Amino acid sequence: FLFDRKKQYDFVDKLSGGERKRLYLCTILIQNPNFLILDEPTNDLDIVTLNVLESFLMDFQGCLMVVSHDRYFMDKIVDHLFVFRGDAVIEDFPGNYSDYRTYEDSQIQEKREQKESQPTNKTNWKEADTGTKISYAEQQEFKKLEREIQKLEKSKVALQEKFTDGSLSGDDIKNLSIELNDITDAIDSKTERWFELSALMEG
Repeated sequence: FLFDRKKQYDFVDKLSGGERKRLYLCTILIQNPNFLILDEPTNDLDIVTLNVLESFLMDFQGCLMVVSHDRYFMDKIVDHLFVFRGDAVIEDFPGNYSDYRTYEDSQIQEKREQKESQPTNKTNWKEADTGTKISYAEQQEFKKLEREIQKLEKSKVALQEKFTDGSLSGDDIKNLSIELNDITDAIDSKTERWFELSALMEG
């Protein structure tokens, strides 16, 4: 079978998208490469395969470049971020995504404090220049998004830990996978909006 090329192609054609991705990952990783570029590697992977991939990458001795919206995954395996600021500006940030969020929050707070400390002749708060390009409602949305994203990330971690329960049935795993996918999608959409508002505030 291994040397029958036609049977191999027929076998691959019958696989689902997730199964093909797992097979492709296996064929790459068993070659013991020293440089890996992974584009959204956690998409379509079940929790068991994801845990195996994370363990492999954390022990990987070569160079690893990852493009991913999975912030929990990035926190576990990366130690540098390429931050695309726009206008061909790319920064190399030493740390994982949580470190970057903490740094960005501190920078925004520092800018606000500097603006507030500057003297102004305006006395009407409605006319005051806040130094940002977003409305009060958007500022409140920004703060709300931060709380919601943190809450969703905690829920995601708790949900992933449930997969370690060996007594789960097939239906339980399916339902948990659907719930995990919904949470991941919610995190991605809220994170995208958070970045939009963050860019406006810095603009």
